[in-house]
Amino acid sequence: MNSLHLLSAGAAQALATGLQERFLQLHGQAVTPTFGAVGVMKDKLLAGAPCDVMILTDALITQLTSGGHLRAGSARPLGVVKTGVAVKSGHARPAVGTPDQLKAALLAATGIYTADPVNSTAGIHFMKVLKALGLEQAVANTLRPFPNGAAAMKALAASNEAGLIGCTQNTEILFIDGVELIADLPKEFELATVYTAAIGTLAQSPENAAQFIALLAGPEASAQRAAGGFEV
Repeated sequence: MNSLHLLSAGAAQALATGLQERFLQLHGQAVTPTFGAVGVMKDKLLAGAPCDVMILTDALITQLTSGGHLRAGSARPLGVVKTGVAVKSGHARPAVGTPDQLKAALLAATGIYTADPVNSTAGIHFMKVLKALGLEQAVANTLRPFPNGAAAMKALAASNEAGLIGCTQNTEILFIDGVELIADLPKEFELATVYTAAIGTLAQSPENAAQFIALLAGPEASAQRAAGGFEV
């Protein structure tokens, strides 16, 4: 049996990879996943990449369904993902609970790790936060963008520098060993994004795709979703 092809936002990487073995046990089919920034995953689908299951923001799933690229009626929400602030494990945890505290922490950081500011949900939002704080120019030399949040957090974890900080979606922070989620963004800058799974219109295994989505969104995986940063 061919693999089930998954195109997914990085926000769902921990959840999807954590359930691959269970899906293989239940249905005898392996999952071949591709993870990345939402904009990149959308472009892959539109370029004709194999896709049985897609996980993106709810807004993009709706858009792609309306365009005929995903099967109408197949979408199921996985939960809400917030965006937070991270540091390397064991390092100082600056206060970031208010806009002023966040501004001070970012100005003091020797490096700021975040996701793609053009194609990723968290990266786009973080640039808006910097603009709102008047920090676009002030932190330009310390900003370190990566293709997605998971890549940014891996780089943060691997660095030996002191005074580093990161910002991406909570699921990507919790997924990476060596970094710690210290807080959600201040309420004024909160980003709470619903992620949704749907079946590709050209899916080779639509029945199995539906079963994988049912596993991702169903009660059996509720603990994994909660532990990974998905909220109801």
